Amino acid sequence: MMTAIASPIVAEPPLRATLEAADLRTPYGQWQLQQWRSRKDAPLARFVASPERRHALLTRLYQEARLAGLPPDLVLALIQVESAFNAEAVSSAGAVGLMQIMPFWVEELGLPMDDLTDPNRNLRYGCTILAHYLAIERGDFTRALARYNGSLGKTWYPERVFDAWQNHWR
Repeated sequence: MMTAIASPIVAEPPLRATLEAADLRTPYGQWQLQQWRSRKDAPLARFVASPERRHALLTRLYQEARLAGLPPDLVLALIQVESAFNAEAVSSAGAVGLMQIMPFWVEELGLPMDDLTDPNRNLRYGCTILAHYLAIERGDFTRALARYNGSLGKTWYPERVFDAWQNHWR
C-alpha cells in the first residue's frame, strides 16, 4: 500500500497574483482600446508632448486599469493629481513615479529590482494597489482613494481626483 505524501500548499497573496496576471487581448478589446486611446490623446497632450509616449502610456494604462477592474479614466485622473504625468516624480514622503507608489510596496508585492520610475511597472503597482483598496472598501471609490493616499477618513484627496476625472478625463 502506497501512502501519499501531502505537499504543503502555499497560497499566494491576492495582490501578488493580480500583479503578475497576464494581459488578456481580444479583437473587441483591441477595438475598445483604440477608441479610448483616440479620445484621450488630445487631453493628455498638455502633459505629455511626445505622441509616441502618449500612445505607449495610454495603451499600458488602459490594459492595467482593465486588468485591475478599474475605470481607465479614473486612473488618468489619479495620475494627474499625483504626479502630473511625471514618471520621475518623487514626493516629500518618498512616493515614486506616475502613480506615486511608496517604496515599501516593492518589498510587499514585487522584486528588489522593480523600478518604480518605470511607467509600466508603476502602473501595474498603482492599479493593483487601488483595486485592492477598492475591494477592501466594497466598491467605495471615495474611501479607496483616501486609503491610496493615506488619508482615510478625509475627503480632500478623493475630491481632487474626482474633480480631475470629471473635468478632464470623462
